[in-house]
Amino acid sequence: MKKTVVLLLSCLLMSVIYSEAGAMEPQRWKIGHVRPAGSTVDKDIRRLVEQIKSETGGAIEIDIYPGNKLGDYSVVQERVAFGEVEMYVGPFGTAIDKRVSLAFAPFLVSTWEQARQVYSHDSPLIKQMAAFLEPQNIHLIGGWPVYFGGIGLAEKPVQPGNPDIAKELIIRVPPIRSFERTARELGYTPYPITWTYAKMGLKTGMVKGILGGGAEGYLGLKGIIKYYVPIKDHFEYWFVYMNRDVWRGLSDRQRSIIANAARDMEVRRYAVAEADEQASMAKLAAQGGEIISLDDAQRSRINEKIKKRVWPELRNDIGPAFDRVVKTLPSP
Repeated sequence: MKKTVVLLLSCLLMSVIYSEAGAMEPQRWKIGHVRPAGSTVDKDIRRLVEQIKSETGGAIEIDIYPGNKLGDYSVVQERVAFGEVEMYVGPFGTAIDKRVSLAFAPFLVSTWEQARQVYSHDSPLIKQMAAFLEPQNIHLIGGWPVYFGGIGLAEKPVQPGNPDIAKELIIRVPPIRSFERTARELGYTPYPITWTYAKMGLKTGMVKGILGGGAEGYLGLKGIIKYYVPIKDHFEYWFVYMNRDVWRGLSDRQRSIIANAARDMEVRRYAVAEADEQASMAKLAAQGGEIISLDDAQRSRINEKIKKRVWPELRNDIGPAFDRVVKTLPSP
């Protein structure tokens, strides 16, 4: 009887050991992002994956695919949901759930200090985004703050600080309702296409400008973008996320390592992001682009109009979560 008990205990112990060993078998993942190799975000992601590899003792290795090599961000979002790609750093598309447009609702924040409060890993907005993404089989880990959005133009607009004047310009916007409505209320005619096709549209003259990015994103359009209006229509924050099934299959320690590595990256990025934004505008000006600054009165007028005309539509699209987040926003 004692031998039988000892044998059963030995078998149980061995099964636990093999189970833990199996859970710690080396994994090789893919992570994608939108910028070229060697860009600022690419360098930060390389540091992220090295930190994860080092702290997991080589149990998780991640190959980086820059420059949309895995597909446009909306495509990769679905690939992550299905488990074809384990991780991604970038924005979200709204085709599956239009409520995720909450993250880039126009004029939620207008300063970097406000952005640090609203776009942080434990903020009400980010927690709400995590809840929206869970049914898509996506686990939200953290984010990478990029810049405030602006309008890049091939032609000088009429009274860029007056939202009530028709600009007589067709501009590209992401195929997302909030950007379309914002552009229209600013006096432009929106043409919704993805970033991949936006460059072609600008080169052929099909569109005369672009909304949905910022100075850094427009630097690659040298000779095309001749005017830049830093209107701060939205805060660009790229999410760090992964397949939820893969996340749930990790040990508690591995989850903690990944979450902490993502937060470290976000903190480092916030420390330099504002300066990088200013440097990008300086580079854009050096390339021959004219920076069209707006005064406080113009910004206030634009802000008020968008909140009056666009926010009610977003409230209908997003639901009660919109007002819950708006109530937590810091004072202007």
